[in-house]
Amino acid sequence: MLIGQASINLSANILSALLGLLSVFIFTRLFSPHDYGVYLLGLAFASVVSVFLAGWFRNLIMSRHARDDGTDVRGLVVSGYLVGCLAAPAAYGLGRLIGLDPMEALAAVVLAVAIGVFELTQELVRARLMVVTAMKATLVRAGAALCLGVAAAFLGRTGILLLVTSTLAYLLAVMVQRSAWRGTVLRFDGAGLLAAARQGLPLTLSLTLLAISSVADRFIIANLVSTADAGKYMAGLDLVRQTLMMPAVSIAAAFVPLAIRIHANQGTAAVRSHLGECIELLICVTLPACLGFAVISAHIANVVLGADFRAIAAETMPIVAGAVIFQILTQQYLHTSFLLSGRSSFYLINTASIIVVNVILSYALISAYGTIGAAWARLGADLFGFVCALVLSRKAFPIPFPLRRIAPATIAALLMALLVAAVDKYLQLSDLTACLVLSGVGIASYAVLCWVLDISRARGRLKRALAFLRTKFVSITIG
Repeated sequence: MLIGQASINLSANILSALLGLLSVFIFTRLFSPHDYGVYLLGLAFASVVSVFLAGWFRNLIMSRHARDDGTDVRGLVVSGYLVGCLAAPAAYGLGRLIGLDPMEALAAVVLAVAIGVFELTQELVRARLMVVTAMKATLVRAGAALCLGVAAAFLGRTGILLLVTSTLAYLLAVMVQRSAWRGTVLRFDGAGLLAAARQGLPLTLSLTLLAISSVADRFIIANLVSTADAGKYMAGLDLVRQTLMMPAVSIAAAFVPLAIRIHANQGTAAVRSHLGECIELLICVTLPACLGFAVISAHIANVVLGADFRAIAAETMPIVAGAVIFQILTQQYLHTSFLLSGRSSFYLINTASIIVVNVILSYALISAYGTIGAAWARLGADLFGFVCALVLSRKAFPIPFPLRRIAPATIAALLMALLVAAVDKYLQLSDLTACLVLSGVGIASYAVLCWVLDISRARGRLKRALAFLRTKFVSITIG
């Protein structure tokens, strides 16, 4: 079930990421670094505000809606979100305070509200394991953002128009999965809202701080250097994160709801066994992706990004790819310990420490080394956050971190990266061809190592898959 759910999530996110890459390819050629920077800064601010607006209800949905026992929290979620949206004027004022002009701040706040509605809807369908519905919405959002963004370029190549089209894309995606809200009875339950607020406060604050930590360097660059340089940095940063977080989020979206259900129905030993399998799968998929991306990042930058964005991206993307490894382990795995234990305050401790380290390192390193200093600051902050979360998880739910199961995948990923780097030295090809050749070498070599080392029980799973396909083929032939 885990593999099936993760495969559907991964397929949706692969297609979404491809559309996202196409968006970056087109937008970095249609828009100047300054206007693209305006768009990305507005999007970053909107993501922080949306986390604050919607974060109160994530634990509520995951802990109660995911049980599938008849509990309906949707009316409470809707009324609570409407109350939260009353903070929109304050968010607008905050946007003005950090340097967004009036129209940029307004567009970003409206986008934040739309993102919040989309994320809550996604949480509802994922909690009920409705992965096909979530897949459709993800693809509609990505496709609409691209198409509407290109259309906006004919009206005026400004960052504000891109923010507006992004808002429309999120609303269209919500319409695709509107069945998640069908039958919802809107009711104002003061006691229920207070209970949800008390339960969600630590997680909301920690997620908001984490979102701030993930975008703080962008605003620091914009203030210390320029919006154009922030745009160049963010183009490479988002390219890395959009590509590499995709498989991790897909896997986590499958195993976290299952972990909650197993913990509720079968107990601690069963969920620890489940999580041991999950971390092995997470590592064997995401680590080689991160290392491989870092090795060929210069070629990727030259293929995907516009000419004005490439130089900074080629310098920063390998560093950011390394940081993503620790970010994935922290957010997609270790934070599950806090969810299962109900220790929501640990989210706050972990993310508060990350943002402090990130802001301190960002100001110091950007002032000293310019834009590339932001990438090193991000690596340092994510590494610190991983260590902090690992320590905290020992005091929360005893989440497994089986080094013996992880070691083969780590060795295979390192060997693959070394092989790709060695091949790259002798290639005399165009950047696009080099990307294709090196990716093929990496995938083929890692697949062989997975078979030899039997990583994540690759041999047994492949044999079962072949047997299943053979049975299907025979039944179709006979039928």
